[in-house]
Parts: sequence; C-alpha cells; structure tokens
Amino acid sequence: MLRSYTWADGLTIANASCGTIAVFLCLDFLASGNRQHLWLAFVLLPAALLADVLDGYVARLDRRRQSVLGADLDSLSDVISFGVAPAVLGFTLGLRGGWDMLCLTYFVVCGVSRLARFNVTAEALADRDTGKVKYFEGTPIPTSIGIVLLLGVALWFGRVDDGLWFGDVRVGPATLHWLSLVYVASGSAMISATLRVPKP
Repeated sequence: MLRSYTWADGLTIANASCGTIAVFLCLDFLASGNRQHLWLAFVLLPAALLADVLDGYVARLDRRRQSVLGADLDSLSDVISFGVAPAVLGFTLGLRGGWDMLCLTYFVVCGVSRLARFNVTAEALADRDTGKVKYFEGTPIPTSIGIVLLLGVALWFGRVDDGLWFGDVRVGPATLHWLSLVYVASGSAMISATLRVPKP
C-alpha cells in the first residue's frame, strides 16, 4: 500500500497526523495541565490546513500519477483534523456540559456527512469539459479552522472553563454553554443543501 502513495497522499497523511497529535496534546493537557502542549495543538491545526491545501495543489501538478486512495484519504484526514480535533479542543477548554457534548457530536457528524455527500456527488457536480467540481454544497469542513482561531483567542484572554464567553444555562439535567452553538451553526452550514461555495 505504501508504494501506491503519491506525494499528494503524503501531504494528506501529514494533515491526518497533525490532527491526531493535536487530539493527543489536548488529552495530555487535561491530564497534566501543560499549557505549552495545548498551544502546540492550536498550531498543528493550521498546519493541517496548509497540508490539506498543498495536497490538492500537488495532485494537480502531477496528473500523470493519479492516486487510487486520494479522495477517500483526504476525507478521512479532514474528519480528524477539522472535525474531531476542533471538537476535542472545545471540550478541553470547557465545553463539557451534557448539551455541549451533544453540540460537539452534532458538529462532527455534520462534518462526516458533508464529506460523504461530496464524495458521492462530486462526479455529478463536475464540469463535463474539465472534470472539476465548480462549487461545494455547504461549507467545506476546513472552515472549522475559524472555530479553532476563536478558541485560541479565548485561551489567550483566559476565557476558558468557568470563564467561557456568553456563560451557560442549565437545561433539564445538563448544562449548555452558549459558545457550543457556534459548533451547531458551523455543522449546519456544512450540511446545507442551498448554500453553495465556489471551489478554488
């Protein structure tokens, strides 16, 4: 299998690796309180985005060697780096109420669904002449980097745990932090059928 990897696939693996290590660093922070590791997790997610952008660029440069794994590998990597990792970051910084976890799960499920939909509709959406998909249905999952940046600002100003922006509310047996609704909005935008984003 390794021999079938292209240079673009290598960048896709780098994307997945950045997201996975970011998750491990969040877990390490919860266990040890080492804030340097948490900041490193924040740095790794923009690095994953860079790898994600570059893999598409490299794949277009080397059209002679098409990857048999490329599309699925890219989607699976994106789920880790732009779905699971941002959700784990939110949990790490204090979104730990029962409703918060439901919101974070909804966000990840929307990301998975959005990527699956793209994979099965890409051929139908592709231009007949160029074979290139002209637009995304719903926002691409890497837009979750905006949430990562928002959380980075919150951490910088110490607005985490009990100090999270907008506070929280008790709904039935569980707590909801209003900040969790950012994840709900992002996830909903990903699965929107009417929102069309031009594909670069």
